[in-house]
Amino acid sequence: MYTRFTASQSVEIVVPEQPVPIQHYLRQPQRLVKALVDPSRIEQLDCESFRLKIRPLSFMTLNIQPTADLKVWTEPNGTVNLRSVACEILGLDYINQRFELNLCGHLSPYQHQNITLLKGKADLEVKVELPFPLNMTPQSIVETTGNGLLKSVLVTIKQRLLHQLLTDYRSWVNDNQNQLPVTSYQLPVSEA
Repeated sequence: MYTRFTASQSVEIVVPEQPVPIQHYLRQPQRLVKALVDPSRIEQLDCESFRLKIRPLSFMTLNIQPTADLKVWTEPNGTVNLRSVACEILGLDYINQRFELNLCGHLSPYQHQNITLLKGKADLEVKVELPFPLNMTPQSIVETTGNGLLKSVLVTIKQRLLHQLLTDYRSWVNDNQNQLPVTSYQLPVSEA
């Protein structure tokens, strides 16, 4: 029997004004991915695809190390989308054959009272058939533990995003200020 775990995280970031709009920065998925995750855990597969090696995780008596292949793409308005397209659990064939990971997220720029905001959300779902004796553990304990583990993964990514994204954006603007044309954008107005 498969057990399902879920977690979601939302984020809102105020973007300080820079000479180059953040939409230019967001069109470079490799920079955003490196702001989200430690670059030593990322392998770029092509211009929109990345392999993420998630830190080893402990779930009850299991130690697992998932890898996830992610597709990251940008829409014309600057919205960045992220979706998992494959996953693998290293070292545990039983779990690997009975494991499904689905991650999807987005980050969009908005204008609210002359302030640029980035608003985003990530949803993470895991389905797994637990081996004996874990499948004998009460379902409520298993689900609480699994949901908490997924939430901790998303919180870690959110914290890194909050600390790294604007730092990397400022650095990118400083490095590229004279190389990019500045274009005015009409951002969606926030509903807030």
